[in-house]
Amino acid sequence: MKVKVLEKADIDRAVADEFVALIKRKPTAVLGLATGKSPLGVYKLLADAYKKKEVSFKKVTTFNLGEYVGLDEEDSHSYRHYMNENLFDKIDIDKANTFVPCGKDNDCHSAQEYDMKIARHGGIDILILGLGTDCTIASNEPGTDFESMTHEVVKDESRKALTMGLNSIMNAKKIILIATGKDKAQAVKDMVTASKDPAHPATVLRSHINCVAYVDKDAASLLESEVNITIIAD
Repeated sequence: MKVKVLEKADIDRAVADEFVALIKRKPTAVLGLATGKSPLGVYKLLADAYKKKEVSFKKVTTFNLGEYVGLDEEDSHSYRHYMNENLFDKIDIDKANTFVPCGKDNDCHSAQEYDMKIARHGGIDILILGLGTDCTIASNEPGTDFESMTHEVVKDESRKALTMGLNSIMNAKKIILIATGKDKAQAVKDMVTASKDPAHPATVLRSHINCVAYVDKDAASLLESEVNITIIAD
């Protein structure tokens, strides 16, 4: 894992540029996408790049990290709705090639089917992650087995969801994590320095051969100053 400390705007630009470069190099790229606040700036820049005709998403395939069970895609709480609103409706992607692990539509995928579908598409070329304040990635809470594949979890007052497991995430060819703000400082420190075990789910990323964590100064405030140029692998 490599940790880079940048301003938030520079993080968004660096990540968006990497996505655009990949798609130009491989128009059939397979992307792993997150929801939440962390990737919003990246998605805006990707939509801008399409609008400026710098990139086309026509042949791109996407897999989202998770989805609530039983929610229609038009439900404002669904991750599908978030993706449509913040990215898919603003680019030329074929929505038939955009996948979430479960929902209420006719293309709902069970946990096992989701991982198999990713494998049939050749795996995820690049996957973007946020970081929870408790060192969570996707919806993998502390205690999640490092070998977990896509599985069911309980979120938000007993509502069920499916999430990519930690092993599902680790199967991506490249992983980019974004963490900003002082509220993420302890989680970033734990991710980088805590014992690598299920109590700190994001520590699993230290074993990935191609993972970059982009953090701003606030999120990096509990790290040693030299961490931003250190490759950590254990």
